[in-house]
Amino acid sequence: MKFKTRLRVTFISIIVLPLLLTVLAFVTIAIYLMNVQSGERILQMDSLSMSENMQDFINVTDEAYFTLQEQVQEDASRLEDKEYLDWVNNEVARNSTYIIVRKSGELYYSGDSTAAKKIFDKLPPYGKAYLAEDSGYYFSEQEKYVKQIDFVFTDGSEGSVFVVTKLNPLISRKLLIDMFVAIVCILIFTSLMLTQWIRKGVFTPINELNVAMQKIKDGNFDYMLQTDAKGEIGDLYRNYEDMRLRLKESTEENNRYKQQNKELVSNISHDLKTPITAIKGYVEGIMDGVADTPEKIDKYIKTIYNKANDMDRLINELTVYSGIDNNRIPYNFHRINVADYFGDCVEEVGLDLESKNIKLNYSSLIEPDTIVIADPEQMKKVINNIISNSVKYMDKPQGEIDIRILDEVDSIRVEIEDNGKGIAQKDLQRIFDRFYRTDASRNSAQGGSGIGLSIVKKIIEDHGGYVWATSKEGEGTCMHFVLRKYIELQNTK
Repeated sequence: MKFKTRLRVTFISIIVLPLLLTVLAFVTIAIYLMNVQSGERILQMDSLSMSENMQDFINVTDEAYFTLQEQVQEDASRLEDKEYLDWVNNEVARNSTYIIVRKSGELYYSGDSTAAKKIFDKLPPYGKAYLAEDSGYYFSEQEKYVKQIDFVFTDGSEGSVFVVTKLNPLISRKLLIDMFVAIVCILIFTSLMLTQWIRKGVFTPINELNVAMQKIKDGNFDYMLQTDAKGEIGDLYRNYEDMRLRLKESTEENNRYKQQNKELVSNISHDLKTPITAIKGYVEGIMDGVADTPEKIDKYIKTIYNKANDMDRLINELTVYSGIDNNRIPYNFHRINVADYFGDCVEEVGLDLESKNIKLNYSSLIEPDTIVIADPEQMKKVINNIISNSVKYMDKPQGEIDIRILDEVDSIRVEIEDNGKGIAQKDLQRIFDRFYRTDASRNSAQGGSGIGLSIVKKIIEDHGGYVWATSKEGEGTCMHFVLRKYIELQNTK
């Protein structure tokens, strides 16, 4: 639930819920006070005073009226017995209902002396009882409802019995106390309920998020928060999960880069150590006079030159790697003719391969005017790295490398295939990963930093193409990469 909706519900609940519960409590207390308690037939008039129905009050008076009327008809003399009158008064009495008996104009009996004195002088005279049979008397000043029954005492005196009911009794202290306790309980209940609801819906999720953020701070990216909640809380949980996964991925990638950098330093150190050691050895051989003939000196110098080239190649790879890692490889794109460009490349690398007893075959199956957008220098690096890899893992006495240019409608595909020892299927998908090497032994003859093919992949992808490899162990490997053709739009005007 959204915070705005939650606040609206809280606001409405604070007003409506106590009001509804107060009304419910009022009705419940009223019903309770109207019920017969402790087996007695005493109905609390205070509860009846809450009703706006006048007939309810009349019914109360009529109950006592009919009881006394039946007694007058049976035996009027019993109304002279004050003990009997006390019993009747107790039977029908309420806080606001009582009986008065008059004899010859004087007060003979009263169920409520104080109240009787206030109304006695205003009671109807003897002989007016017939008027009260149907409707009774209502004294507006004192707000009392009276019914009258006339009878004759045994000594012949005129007598009247009156049933008096007060219509506006004050709210009793008990009702006030009960309602006060009920309202306090209602407010406490409402407060606890809303507090629990807000705590569960707001503070508990915030505390969970606080714990989760502390876990992130401590470097624990595996602490998950899952919820089906909607609104801001659900969004916070989901945003936390997105952040956690990204931080975890970023941290793992950084750790991977750190490990790769360590491997790079180790690889470069190892690969530089081999040519440096060889150069030192051959220089010492010249200095110590071991190379005592012009032929030996020439051989030593050529070896030193070749080792220096190996070192230069490793340093160049390191420079390119640094550019890849920072996305700072410099590109200078041009429109180049594919047939001419690859023809020149083949001619350039052919002489070097021939000196290594490796045969180079070249075939172009594309239109002579096929154009691509590429950086000539970076593409040359791609070709040199692939061929250098083929030469490095060549295990046949007569090596052979085939370069084929194929037409694929909107693009060209370049295949560079060798007849070397091939690559195992388990390694084939990882050869483009930085620092990955299929030769775990790292012998000096094959060496390498393990970033040559990752450079190839990066350059090809930056050209908008893609690269992959196929291989069979013992038969050779074929590297494939695809570049899109440059198609000049025709002017239709």
